[in-house]
Amino acid sequence: MSLPKNFLWGGATAANQCEGGFNEGGRGLANVDLMPLGADRYLVGTGQKKMFRFDEEHFYPAKTAVDMYHHYKEDIKLFGEMGFKTYRLSIAWTRIFPKGDEEKPNEEGLAFYENIFRECRKYGIEPLVTINHFDCPMYLIENYGGWRNRKMIDFYVKLAQTLFKRYKGLVKYWLTFNEINMILHFPFVAAGLYFEKGENDKQVMVTAAHHELVASSLATKLAHEIDPENQVGCMMAAGSYYPETCNPEDYWKAICDNRESYMFIDVQSWGYYPAYAKKWAKRQGTVIPFEKGDEEILRDNTVDFISFSYYSSRVSSANPEKGKQTESNIFASVVNPYLKSSDWGWMIDPMGLRITMNELYDRYRKPLFIVENGLGAADTVEEDGTVADDYRIEYLKEHIRAMIEAVEEDGVELLGYTTWGCIDLISNGTGEMKKRYGFIYVDRDNEGNGTMQRIPKKSFYWYKKVIESNGNCL
Repeated sequence: MSLPKNFLWGGATAANQCEGGFNEGGRGLANVDLMPLGADRYLVGTGQKKMFRFDEEHFYPAKTAVDMYHHYKEDIKLFGEMGFKTYRLSIAWTRIFPKGDEEKPNEEGLAFYENIFRECRKYGIEPLVTINHFDCPMYLIENYGGWRNRKMIDFYVKLAQTLFKRYKGLVKYWLTFNEINMILHFPFVAAGLYFEKGENDKQVMVTAAHHELVASSLATKLAHEIDPENQVGCMMAAGSYYPETCNPEDYWKAICDNRESYMFIDVQSWGYYPAYAKKWAKRQGTVIPFEKGDEEILRDNTVDFISFSYYSSRVSSANPEKGKQTESNIFASVVNPYLKSSDWGWMIDPMGLRITMNELYDRYRKPLFIVENGLGAADTVEEDGTVADDYRIEYLKEHIRAMIEAVEEDGVELLGYTTWGCIDLISNGTGEMKKRYGFIYVDRDNEGNGTMQRIPKKSFYWYKKVIESNGNCL
């Protein structure tokens, strides 16, 4: 088995889950900083509980995270040692514009990311940059209502333009929004939405999604104008829905669930809302808030490639209350009896990756990029200082094998593969450190205790060989 010679192997992180330094370098407060550890995390993330300031009752893991703000040289050196061809990272909006609506950017924040990109280049690593990985300045949430306000488009476009100009020649692969379909599932995190009493939640989410789609298209336009070398992708939380049975009602439910995941990517890839999406919005009792020029903006500025996260497949049922439910990346699913699950209840389905890749490629006919795939597990440091994470190696090995089959046997065009959490970081869903994804262990626990020491795991050396052999040695 083999992949193209220029295949982009690497790993992925998000600023809010690894950087820390929440109040350093002129950085402002963001929604992601205020996501607490514990039961309230889900309520805050879904916009049901108001948490606009830190309090004494909660622990906020993103404040420090794994302190990559101070360790990035050490971390990128380790990525270089593994042979990374690319490193996916995100920009903390509030490092560049602390409040979000300033006239001029924060030079200290711009310099921080420039240093990261130059460090990547030192090791021959191509940066893959997510402009917005769930970050929204709290100032914009409190004063403008987050992405429910159309003014957010201008603030975002100014951020994007600033990045494209400053990092021209340093970065050429960009993603506009991380997991844009998460707006419907984790709206405070994905779009800075807190719902006031009596508000039509669904209308607010549809409005916010439309504003992000217009902003994404405008950013794509700018990226191509500022540097024709730029390649811009969209990004979705993927994982195909299987019908629970061959009952036509289950099959139809799977079609509807899949469409709800694809809906926004359809717009970014095709340049228009498909008929089913307009009907879906109407059934929700919502109106897509088109303004003059929006249709042309969406039509004329589609993305160059489709990127996505894949952790597991999902199961749709016309009667989900009858079966046992599980959760995968915030998405509820009926348990699949044919699959094993992770310690956190996520179904493990390597073939589902091949299925998802084929469905996406059939649908969009654009190059794909797997930008998140990994296993969250509780790792143990042995007495000799090693971490034997064979379960992670097995998970990744089977998923990479399925990925290669999709390319070689099915003809799917794939740009690259970045595992999620190439270094341990805090979980977006739970806020835990215990749920580890990385090739590199970070000495930090759920409560923030630890030395922050970096320890390569067994999977570190395994992945190095995978990259060296371009996937031939699994």
